[in-house]
Amino acid sequence: MPDTTADEDDPKPAARDGAPGRSDPLPSVPRQARAAKIFRLAATGVILLAAILAAGFVWEFYVAAPWTRDGTVRVQVANIAPQVAGQIVEVRVHDNQNVRKGDVLYVIDPIDFEVAVTSADAEVKNREADLQVKNAQSARRQALSTVSTSVEEKQQFAGSAKIAEAAVESAQAQLRQAKVNLERTQVTSTVNGRVTNLLMRVGDYARTGTSNISVVDTDSFWIDGYFEETKMPNIRVGDPADVKLMGFDPHLTGTVESITLGISTANAASSTQGLPDVNPVYTWVRLAQRVPVRIRIDHVPPGVPLIAGMTATVFVNGGRGPAPNWLMDLRDRVSPSATPAAGPATEAGRH
Repeated sequence: MPDTTADEDDPKPAARDGAPGRSDPLPSVPRQARAAKIFRLAATGVILLAAILAAGFVWEFYVAAPWTRDGTVRVQVANIAPQVAGQIVEVRVHDNQNVRKGDVLYVIDPIDFEVAVTSADAEVKNREADLQVKNAQSARRQALSTVSTSVEEKQQFAGSAKIAEAAVESAQAQLRQAKVNLERTQVTSTVNGRVTNLLMRVGDYARTGTSNISVVDTDSFWIDGYFEETKMPNIRVGDPADVKLMGFDPHLTGTVESITLGISTANAASSTQGLPDVNPVYTWVRLAQRVPVRIRIDHVPPGVPLIAGMTATVFVNGGRGPAPNWLMDLRDRVSPSATPAAGPATEAGRH
């Protein structure tokens, strides 16, 4: 086996000795790594800035923009009650039937009321005949001299004639009331609308003042939008409103008609001792109260039914609120073209 030297066992020195005059080039890996790191940092910053801006816009949209999914279709319902009592002998409508104001809904047995009219009419004739007799007697007494009759007797006959005249007026009033009661046996609708939840039938007994039929007033529909109190600064009476009913694509248009000035609060009630009843709350959780806003319906697209209780999404002024203050401040600081004269006007418009 031949002898080997240290130079033969170590190839690295031999390689260095083989090229004594050549220098190794600098590696480019560190420079590329620095560029990739800078790119990653810049991309992270851009993404973070975009996320902050998106979060700000989303916050403003859900907190301050005047829109709500908590809307309800509302309507007035006429609970019709008879003004006279009696047995129902005829029902002229059926459930969910459209009716006009003045249409007869049902009829109460009119026999007793017809008898009352006949009796009252006879009483009027009786009183009128008695008045004629009393007037004739009084006229004869007034024509006599004081030799044939006394002044006191004249006054008595004149008074009797006045009493008979009053009795005639009373009988005539009773006759008018009897006729009105007879007309009231035909119970009519007080509004234009649709009969709902009809449960009565022929043979039921109608009681005076007790409602037994309901009619939805189709001329009274409106929308109640329940907006968080954080959105109320962007809602004014007269603002245009856009309403979308759940399940229907066409939108309704309307106008803000009024804003409720009060809602119920649990802390307003008194305890059994007359002391204020204050409920404990979590101080780090604050829920915005919802304020009812009444929307007058201006236009309903064809094919969209209005049903009380339907869920609606309400947008006031297109659901767009004013630009956030922080965004306006940022724009004023970044934009170099803003003139000094426009600055105070912009600040005044935001405040």
